Amino acid sequence: MSDPMAQRPSAGEHAVGPLFEAQAGELIMRVPQGGIDPAWLARPLAQLGLEAGRSFTAVRIESPAEWRWSTPDAAFLARLLAELEASGPKIALRGLPRELEKLLALSRAAPPSAPAESVGPPDVRERVGLLALSRAEDARAFVALLGEVVLFVPRFFAGRARIRRAELIEVLAESSSRALSIVAVVNLLMGAILAFVGAVQLKTFGAGIYVANLVGIASVRELTPILTAIVLAGRTGASFAARIATMQGNEEVDALTTLGVSAVEFLVLPRVLALGLLMPLLYVYGCVFALLGGMVVSMPILDVSATAYVAQTQHAIGGAHFAIGGLKGLVFGGLVALIGCHYGLRAPRSAAGVGSATTSAVVSSIVGIIALDAVFAVCANALNV
Repeated sequence: MSDPMAQRPSAGEHAVGPLFEAQAGELIMRVPQGGIDPAWLARPLAQLGLEAGRSFTAVRIESPAEWRWSTPDAAFLARLLAELEASGPKIALRGLPRELEKLLALSRAAPPSAPAESVGPPDVRERVGLLALSRAEDARAFVALLGEVVLFVPRFFAGRARIRRAELIEVLAESSSRALSIVAVVNLLMGAILAFVGAVQLKTFGAGIYVANLVGIASVRELTPILTAIVLAGRTGASFAARIATMQGNEEVDALTTLGVSAVEFLVLPRVLALGLLMPLLYVYGCVFALLGGMVVSMPILDVSATAYVAQTQHAIGGAHFAIGGLKGLVFGGLVALIGCHYGLRAPRSAAGVGSATTSAVVSSIVGIIALDAVFAVCANALNV
C-alpha cells in the first residue's frame, strides 16, 4: 500500500490532491492540473509535504495529459532533486518529457558554484606587478605594430598598398599645412627666448655676437626637432588616436578585417609614412623661424646688424647639425604617428576610451621623444659628431 506523506496546501487552481507519495522506496510526485505554483519555489519542501530524512532511489512524475511544463516546473524539480541527492545517491527520474529530462540532466551535471571569496584591494606589490605586466603587453603590441608597418612599407612604394587616395591626401594635409602656423609661432618664440637669455649673460663678457652661435646650434640640433615633434604629438598624434579610437568604437576596424583589409595597412601605414616623411620639412621650416626669432631679439639688445648675425650663424652651424636635426625629425615623426595609431587601435569601445587613448598617445609621445633625444645625444657624443 502506498502511504500519502502529506496533503497539498491550498493554492488556488494548483491545489489538487496530494503532492508527494512514497511507495516502495520511490517518491511519486503528482503534478497538479495547473502545473507547479511559482510560490512553492520559496517555501521549504517540508511545508509542501516532503518528510525530511527520507531516502529514495527514484522519483516518478505523474502529470495530467494536457500538462505543458514551464520554467517554474523545471526549477522546482531541480530543487527537489538537489535536496534529495544532498544526503544520498543519485536518484533516477521517470515519467518526464524528453526535453525537461535533458534540461534537468544538464543542470545536475553542472558543478556546484563555489562561494565567492572576498578579495580585498591589491597591495602595493600587486599593483606594481600588474602595472609592469600591462606596460610589457603595451610594449609587445607596439613592437608588433612597428614590425607590421615595416613589412608594408615596400608595398606602399611599389604602389600595391591598399589605401585610399583621399585618405592619404587628408593625412598629408593634417601632418603638414595645417600645422604650419603653430610650428612657426612656437619656434619663433623659442628662438627669441634663447636669444634674450643668452644676450643677457654674454653681453656682460663682451661676447654678445656669440648669441648667434647659441641660438643656431641649440635650435638646429636640439630644440627645433623636439618642439616641432611635441607640437605634432599634441595636435596630429592626438588626432590620429582619436580618429582610430572612434572607428574602433563604431566597429569600423572590425569591418575592415571582415572584408579582408588589414587595418595596419589601411589606417596606420599612410599616417606613419606621411608624418615621418613630412617631419623633416617641418623641421627645416621651424629652424627658419627659430633663427629669425633669435635675430629679431639680438639686433636691438646687442646692437648688431642682420648681416653680422647671419654671417655668425652660418659660421656656427655646419652640415652635421642639420643632418642630426633632420634625422631626429624623421624618427620623431614616425614615432608620434605610431604611438597615436597604437593607442587608437587598442582603445576601449566607448566615449571614455577615445579620451583615454588620446591622453595616453600624447603623454607617451612626449616621453618617447625625450627618451629618443637622449639616445641621439649619447650616440652623437660617442661618434664625436
